[in-house]
Amino acid sequence: MAHQRFRFPEAIVETGWLAVHLNDPDLRVFDCTTYLEFTPDEARPYDVVSGHESHLHGHIPGAGYLDLQGAFSTPDAPFAMSLPRVEDAVRAFEMHGVSDGTRVVLYSRTTLPWATRFWWMLRWIGFDNAAILNGGFAKWQAEGHPVEQGENRYAAGKITPRPRPGVFVGKDEVLAGTDAAQTCVVNALSPDLHSGENDRYGRAGRIPGSVNVPAASVVEAESQILKPYSEIAAAFEASGASGAARQITYCGGGIFATLDAFLLHQLGCEDVAVYDNSMSEWANDPSLPMETD
Repeated sequence: MAHQRFRFPEAIVETGWLAVHLNDPDLRVFDCTTYLEFTPDEARPYDVVSGHESHLHGHIPGAGYLDLQGAFSTPDAPFAMSLPRVEDAVRAFEMHGVSDGTRVVLYSRTTLPWATRFWWMLRWIGFDNAAILNGGFAKWQAEGHPVEQGENRYAAGKITPRPRPGVFVGKDEVLAGTDAAQTCVVNALSPDLHSGENDRYGRAGRIPGSVNVPAASVVEAESQILKPYSEIAAAFEASGASGAARQITYCGGGIFATLDAFLLHQLGCEDVAVYDNSMSEWANDPSLPMETD
Protein backbone atom coordinates (compact mmCIF):
# COMPACT_ATOMS: atom_id res chain seq x y z
CA MET A 1 0.00 0.00 0.00
CA ALA A 2 1.17 3.51 -0.84
CA HIS A 3 1.18 4.90 2.69
CA GLN A 4 2.58 2.26 5.02
CA ARG A 5 5.98 3.95 5.44
CA PHE A 6 4.55 7.38 6.16
CA ARG A 7 4.92 8.85 9.62
CA PHE A 8 1.16 8.90 10.24
CA PRO A 9 -0.28 6.02 8.19
CA GLU A 10 -3.59 6.25 10.05
CA ALA A 11 -4.19 9.59 8.30
CA ILE A 12 -4.67 7.79 4.98
CA VAL A 13 -7.41 5.16 4.78
CA GLU A 14 -8.35 2.81 1.97
CA THR A 15 -11.83 2.17 0.62
CA GLY A 16 -11.78 -1.40 1.94
CA TRP A 17 -11.14 -0.18 5.47
CA LEU A 18 -13.93 2.37 5.19
CA ALA A 19 -16.39 -0.24 3.92
CA VAL A 20 -15.73 -2.34 7.04
CA HIS A 21 -15.92 0.58 9.48
CA LEU A 22 -18.67 2.63 7.84
CA ASN A 23 -21.15 1.98 10.66
CA ASP A 24 -18.74 2.68 13.52
CA PRO A 25 -20.63 5.03 15.87
CA ASP A 26 -17.69 7.40 16.26
CA LEU A 27 -16.99 7.71 12.51
CA ARG A 28 -17.76 10.91 10.61
CA VAL A 29 -17.41 10.76 6.82
CA PHE A 30 -17.47 13.92 4.70
CA ASP A 31 -17.63 14.72 1.02
CA CYS A 32 -15.37 17.75 0.56
CA THR A 33 -15.84 18.34 -3.15
CA THR A 34 -15.68 21.80 -4.66
CA TYR A 35 -15.37 22.61 -8.35
CA LEU A 36 -13.26 25.36 -9.94
CA GLU A 37 -14.35 26.93 -13.20
CA PHE A 38 -11.46 28.90 -14.66
CA THR A 39 -12.09 32.36 -16.10
CA PRO A 40 -10.04 34.84 -18.21
CA ASP A 41 -10.17 37.37 -15.35
CA GLU A 42 -6.64 37.69 -13.93
CA ALA A 43 -7.94 39.35 -10.76
CA ARG A 44 -10.27 36.40 -10.08
CA PRO A 45 -8.96 33.51 -12.19
CA TYR A 46 -11.61 31.00 -11.19
CA ASP A 47 -15.18 30.76 -9.97
CA VAL A 48 -15.85 28.45 -7.05
CA VAL A 49 -18.79 26.09 -7.46
CA SER A 50 -20.15 24.04 -4.57
CA GLY A 51 -20.19 20.27 -4.92
CA HIS A 52 -23.34 20.00 -2.81
CA GLU A 53 -25.62 19.23 -5.74
CA SER A 54 -23.35 16.39 -6.87
CA HIS A 55 -23.27 15.13 -3.30
CA LEU A 56 -27.06 14.94 -3.16
CA HIS A 57 -27.10 12.80 -6.30
CA GLY A 58 -24.73 10.21 -4.86
CA HIS A 59 -22.33 9.83 -1.94
CA ILE A 60 -20.84 7.33 0.46
CA PRO A 61 -23.65 6.14 2.79
CA GLY A 62 -24.02 8.35 5.83
CA ALA A 63 -21.58 10.97 4.60
CA GLY A 64 -22.16 14.64 5.26
CA TYR A 65 -21.07 17.48 3.01
CA LEU A 66 -18.55 20.20 3.90
CA ASP A 67 -19.01 23.36 1.83
CA LEU A 68 -15.62 25.04 1.60
CA GLN A 69 -17.03 28.25 0.20
CA GLY A 70 -19.72 28.32 2.88
CA ALA A 71 -19.03 28.25 6.61
CA PHE A 72 -15.41 27.19 6.09
CA SER A 73 -14.28 30.41 4.39
CA THR A 74 -14.34 34.10 5.26
CA PRO A 75 -17.45 35.68 3.75
CA ASP A 76 -16.86 38.57 1.33
CA ALA A 77 -13.08 38.12 1.44
CA PRO A 78 -11.10 39.47 -1.53
CA PHE A 79 -9.98 35.95 -2.38
CA ALA A 80 -12.15 32.87 -2.73
CA MET A 81 -11.83 30.18 -0.06
CA SER A 82 -9.93 32.43 2.36
CA LEU A 83 -9.47 30.90 5.79
CA PRO A 84 -12.12 31.84 8.40
CA ARG A 85 -11.30 32.71 11.99
CA VAL A 86 -10.29 29.75 14.15
CA GLU A 87 -13.40 30.04 16.31
CA ASP A 88 -15.63 30.10 13.24
CA ALA A 89 -13.95 27.02 11.81
CA VAL A 90 -14.33 25.17 15.12
CA ARG A 91 -18.01 26.08 15.26
CA ALA A 92 -18.56 24.96 11.66
CA PHE A 93 -16.92 21.58 12.24
CA GLU A 94 -18.94 21.13 15.44
CA MET A 95 -22.18 21.88 13.61
CA HIS A 96 -21.31 19.13 11.15
CA GLY A 97 -20.83 16.59 13.93
CA VAL A 98 -17.12 16.62 14.68
CA SER A 99 -16.29 16.03 18.35
CA ASP A 100 -13.19 15.28 20.37
CA GLY A 101 -14.11 11.58 20.40
CA THR A 102 -14.88 11.17 16.70
CA ARG A 103 -12.76 9.92 13.84
CA VAL A 104 -13.12 11.88 10.61
CA VAL A 105 -12.65 10.56 7.06
CA LEU A 106 -12.53 13.12 4.26
CA TYR A 107 -13.00 12.41 0.57
CA SER A 108 -13.39 14.14 -2.77
CA ARG A 109 -15.26 13.30 -5.95
CA THR A 110 -12.46 14.83 -8.02
CA THR A 111 -8.94 15.52 -6.77
CA LEU A 112 -7.41 14.73 -3.38
CA PRO A 113 -6.53 18.33 -2.41
CA TRP A 114 -10.16 19.14 -1.61
CA ALA A 115 -9.91 16.52 1.14
CA THR A 116 -6.45 17.60 2.29
CA ARG A 117 -7.63 21.22 2.58
CA PHE A 118 -10.09 20.15 5.26
CA TRP A 119 -7.54 17.80 6.82
CA TRP A 120 -5.12 20.71 7.11
CA MET A 121 -7.85 22.94 8.56
CA LEU A 122 -8.59 20.31 11.20
CA ARG A 123 -4.89 20.21 12.00
CA TRP A 124 -4.96 24.02 12.25
CA ILE A 125 -7.67 23.95 14.94
CA GLY A 126 -5.89 21.13 16.79
CA PHE A 127 -8.03 18.14 15.79
CA ASP A 128 -5.74 15.24 14.85
CA ASN A 129 -8.01 12.21 14.43
CA ALA A 130 -8.70 12.74 10.73
CA ALA A 131 -7.82 10.87 7.54
CA ILE A 132 -8.19 11.26 3.80
CA LEU A 133 -9.73 8.51 1.67
CA ASN A 134 -7.14 7.30 -0.83
CA GLY A 135 -8.71 7.36 -4.30
CA GLY A 136 -11.81 9.14 -3.04
CA PHE A 137 -15.35 8.62 -4.28
CA ALA A 138 -14.29 7.37 -7.72
CA LYS A 139 -12.43 4.42 -6.21
CA TRP A 140 -15.32 3.72 -3.84
CA GLN A 141 -17.73 3.54 -6.78
CA ALA A 142 -15.38 1.57 -9.02
CA GLU A 143 -15.12 -1.15 -6.39
CA GLY A 144 -18.89 -1.51 -6.20
CA HIS A 145 -19.39 -0.17 -2.70
CA PRO A 146 -22.87 1.19 -1.88
CA VAL A 147 -23.89 4.73 -2.74
CA GLU A 148 -26.86 6.68 -1.42
CA GLN A 149 -28.61 9.90 -2.34
CA GLY A 150 -30.02 12.80 -0.37
CA GLU A 151 -28.89 14.82 2.62
CA ASN A 152 -27.23 13.51 5.77
CA ARG A 153 -26.28 15.48 8.84
CA TYR A 154 -24.61 14.25 12.01
CA ALA A 155 -25.69 15.51 15.41
CA ALA A 156 -23.69 18.53 16.52
CA GLY A 157 -20.43 17.84 18.29
CA LYS A 158 -18.05 19.56 20.68
CA ILE A 159 -14.37 20.20 19.95
CA THR A 160 -11.69 21.33 22.39
CA PRO A 161 -9.64 23.71 20.22
CA ARG A 162 -5.86 23.51 20.36
CA PRO A 163 -4.97 25.95 17.57
CA ARG A 164 -1.76 25.71 15.59
CA PRO A 165 -1.69 29.18 14.02
CA GLY A 166 1.60 28.55 12.26
CA VAL A 167 0.27 25.93 9.85
CA PHE A 168 -1.28 28.68 7.71
CA VAL A 169 0.70 31.79 6.83
CA GLY A 170 0.19 35.07 4.99
CA LYS A 171 2.22 36.91 2.39
CA ASP A 172 4.52 38.65 4.88
CA GLU A 173 5.75 35.35 6.31
CA VAL A 174 6.19 33.97 2.80
CA LEU A 175 8.20 37.02 1.76
CA ALA A 176 10.42 36.60 4.80
CA GLY A 177 10.79 32.92 3.95
CA THR A 178 12.21 33.69 0.51
CA ASP A 179 15.29 35.12 2.24
CA ALA A 180 15.57 32.50 4.98
CA ALA A 181 18.23 29.89 4.31
CA GLN A 182 16.42 27.18 6.27
CA THR A 183 13.02 27.73 4.61
CA CYS A 184 11.99 26.03 1.38
CA VAL A 185 9.02 27.56 -0.44
CA VAL A 186 7.25 24.86 -2.48
CA ASN A 187 4.99 25.50 -5.46
CA ALA A 188 2.30 22.84 -5.89
CA LEU A 189 1.13 24.20 -9.26
CA SER A 190 1.93 22.71 -12.66
CA PRO A 191 5.36 23.23 -14.30
CA ASP A 192 3.99 25.67 -16.90
CA LEU A 193 2.64 27.92 -14.15
CA HIS A 194 5.86 27.59 -12.16
CA SER A 195 8.06 28.53 -15.12
CA GLY A 196 5.95 31.50 -16.16
CA GLU A 197 4.81 30.02 -19.45
CA ASN A 198 1.20 30.28 -18.25
CA ASP A 199 0.01 33.50 -16.57
CA ARG A 200 -3.33 32.27 -15.19
CA TYR A 201 -3.06 34.14 -11.90
CA GLY A 202 -2.04 37.56 -13.21
CA ARG A 203 1.69 38.16 -13.35
CA ALA A 204 3.44 35.11 -14.75
CA GLY A 205 5.94 33.15 -12.73
CA ARG A 206 6.53 31.98 -9.21
CA ILE A 207 7.53 33.18 -5.78
CA PRO A 208 11.30 33.79 -6.01
CA GLY A 209 13.43 30.84 -5.00
CA SER A 210 10.53 28.44 -4.76
CA VAL A 211 10.83 24.86 -5.96
CA ASN A 212 8.21 22.92 -7.88
CA VAL A 213 6.57 19.72 -6.66
CA PRO A 214 3.22 19.72 -8.50
CA ALA A 215 0.40 18.26 -6.44
CA ALA A 216 -0.70 16.43 -9.57
CA SER A 217 2.66 14.64 -9.73
CA VAL A 218 2.28 12.78 -6.43
CA VAL A 219 -0.99 11.02 -7.31
CA GLU A 220 -2.03 8.72 -10.13
CA ALA A 221 -3.82 11.03 -12.55
CA GLU A 222 -6.82 8.85 -13.36
CA SER A 223 -7.46 7.21 -10.00
CA GLN A 224 -6.34 9.95 -7.57
CA ILE A 225 -4.54 7.24 -5.61
CA LEU A 226 -1.36 8.37 -3.93
CA LYS A 227 1.80 7.24 -5.67
CA PRO A 228 4.08 4.86 -3.76
CA TYR A 229 5.93 6.25 -0.77
CA SER A 230 9.29 5.89 -2.52
CA GLU A 231 8.21 8.08 -5.45
CA ILE A 232 6.70 10.74 -3.22
CA ALA A 233 9.74 10.85 -0.95
CA ALA A 234 12.06 11.05 -3.96
CA ALA A 235 10.13 13.98 -5.46
CA PHE A 236 10.36 16.08 -2.33
CA GLU A 237 13.98 15.08 -1.73
CA ALA A 238 15.03 15.95 -5.29
CA SER A 239 13.46 19.40 -4.97
CA GLY A 240 15.29 20.06 -1.71
CA ALA A 241 12.02 20.56 0.13
CA SER A 242 12.10 17.68 2.58
CA GLY A 243 15.64 18.51 3.69
CA ALA A 244 14.79 22.05 4.81
CA ALA A 245 14.03 22.99 8.41
CA ARG A 246 10.79 24.73 7.36
CA GLN A 247 8.54 24.38 4.35
CA ILE A 248 5.90 26.79 3.05
CA THR A 249 3.68 25.42 0.30
CA TYR A 250 1.57 27.44 -2.11
CA CYS A 251 -0.58 27.05 -5.21
CA GLY A 252 -3.32 29.16 -6.77
CA GLY A 253 -5.62 29.58 -3.78
CA GLY A 254 -4.39 27.42 -0.91
CA ILE A 255 -5.99 24.12 -1.94
CA PHE A 256 -3.48 22.06 -3.92
CA ALA A 257 -0.77 23.34 -1.59
CA THR A 258 -2.39 21.36 1.21
CA LEU A 259 -1.62 18.06 -0.53
CA ASP A 260 2.08 18.95 -0.67
CA ALA A 261 1.92 20.09 2.96
CA PHE A 262 0.11 16.92 4.03
CA LEU A 263 2.75 14.75 2.37
CA LEU A 264 5.68 16.74 3.75
CA HIS A 265 4.12 16.28 7.20
CA GLN A 266 3.81 12.57 6.45
CA LEU A 267 7.48 12.45 5.47
CA GLY A 268 8.40 13.69 8.93
CA CYS A 269 8.85 17.42 8.34
CA GLU A 270 8.08 19.20 11.60
CA ASP A 271 7.45 22.80 10.50
CA VAL A 272 5.18 22.91 7.44
CA ALA A 273 2.86 25.78 6.56
CA VAL A 274 0.42 26.59 3.75
CA TYR A 275 0.22 30.06 2.20
CA ASP A 276 -3.53 30.50 2.32
CA ASN A 277 -4.35 32.82 -0.58
CA SER A 278 -1.28 31.80 -2.58
CA MET A 279 -0.90 33.11 -6.14
CA SER A 280 -4.40 34.59 -6.22
CA GLU A 281 -2.97 37.17 -3.83
CA TRP A 282 0.77 37.16 -4.59
CA ALA A 283 0.60 37.48 -8.38
CA ASN A 284 -1.88 40.35 -8.16
CA ASP A 285 0.17 42.40 -5.69
CA PRO A 286 2.75 44.41 -7.68
CA SER A 287 4.76 45.10 -4.53
CA LEU A 288 5.67 41.41 -4.26
CA PRO A 289 8.54 39.95 -6.31
CA MET A 290 8.07 37.37 -9.07
CA GLU A 291 10.51 35.09 -10.85
CA THR A 292 10.33 33.27 -14.21
CA ASP A 293 12.58 30.92 -16.14
